[in-house]
Amino acid sequence: MRPIRSYVLRQGRMTRAQQLALDTLWQRYGVEPQAAPLDFDALFGRRAPRVLEIGFGAGDALLAAAAAHPENDYLGIEVHRPGVGSLLRRLDAQGIANVRVICHDAVEVLQRAIPDASLSAVHVFFPDPWPKRRHHKRRLVQPAFAELAAHKLKSGGRLHLATDDEDYAQYMMHVLTNCLYLKNVHGSGVFADAAQRFPSRFEQRALGADRRVWDLVFEG
Repeated sequence: MRPIRSYVLRQGRMTRAQQLALDTLWQRYGVEPQAAPLDFDALFGRRAPRVLEIGFGAGDALLAAAAAHPENDYLGIEVHRPGVGSLLRRLDAQGIANVRVICHDAVEVLQRAIPDASLSAVHVFFPDPWPKRRHHKRRLVQPAFAELAAHKLKSGGRLHLATDDEDYAQYMMHVLTNCLYLKNVHGSGVFADAAQRFPSRFEQRALGADRRVWDLVFEG
């Protein structure tokens, strides 16, 4: 797949609480990047449906989903360490045990560490839309990504995307519709209902600015 990154590391200010969480809780929740496929049963200590969230930000939606669905295991990928520290702190405070976190490039993790046909769902909520045309090559959702994600889904597993950028939403729809390994759950060209997922802090800001949110749900 393309070597172009879909993100730029702007770590921002790390609070003392976030750094403390990284220092003390990473051993419990963190997963180091690896070249070999993960053994999810060993990682979580059980066999359960597995959900991958790419780019969880501060972790609001991931935390809510894990708390509401203890029967599932969740693996979150995020490159920005302050957001990772924030999530770890809240996982510990709420005693949530069904989440693990990787701080690394999501495409590389999918390629190397996620076994094929191992995931019940892949969530990509509000990825950077890279709105300038010359930057569209940086968008995460590209044909190669769609095919890669589809191969990681179990039969009937779902790829759920959300964005508040209309141009990116239409581009996502085009990419996923043309992926031979995915089918729109709601019919060709039809966007999904946002009620199917938990809201994030970013989404609340978008809605507060009167920006519409588009959801897409495709099945492998």
